[in-house]
Amino acid sequence: MDKILIATKNPGKVADFKALFDQYNIKVISLLDINPPIADVEETGDTFSENASIKAETIANQLNLPVLADDSGLSIDYLSGRPGVYSARYAGLDKDDQKNNHKVLRELEGVPDEERTAKFVCALAFAVPGRQTIIKYGTCQGKLTNKPIGENGFGYDPIFIPDGYQQTMAQLSTEEKNAVSHRGQAIKAFASWLDLQEEVDF
Repeated sequence: MDKILIATKNPGKVADFKALFDQYNIKVISLLDINPPIADVEETGDTFSENASIKAETIANQLNLPVLADDSGLSIDYLSGRPGVYSARYAGLDKDDQKNNHKVLRELEGVPDEERTAKFVCALAFAVPGRQTIIKYGTCQGKLTNKPIGENGFGYDPIFIPDGYQQTMAQLSTEEKNAVSHRGQAIKAFASWLDLQEEVDF
């Protein structure tokens, strides 16, 4: 497989996927490249894997193409796993990263460092029309800051410090982030599965 359609219109995610799949010589296209544009798929699942599967299968059937979709988010221990599947729209339906970060920091105001543990979670769903959908997972453990720091990345990157680092995701280089990120781990798992499918024509 030399090309894959990523079911997202998020430029940050597209950049992440392009950087990650480049090492496998797989070209990434996204819904930003599809004309005419297709409607957003409503995410009605209760889990990351359900939402990823819904997106991948719906778009694969619409376009009759293999599609990779992810659903990912932040799970905060002190908040009993919130925002979870609602990460992108935690502060409202407009999916504003800055507002989401500020809401999380308000809810954690006064919480000591040792209780600010969290993890990023990513579920990848690979859908091919007429075949069973494949799900792969990745996680990244860390802790949350008291304020946004860094200009790189997107989403909750400015308030998340991965385990083993002193910097937030938004301060890391693309290479450093991809080495530890939840999406990077999920793609590695997917690539390992893909390596075993050499005789399968997608």
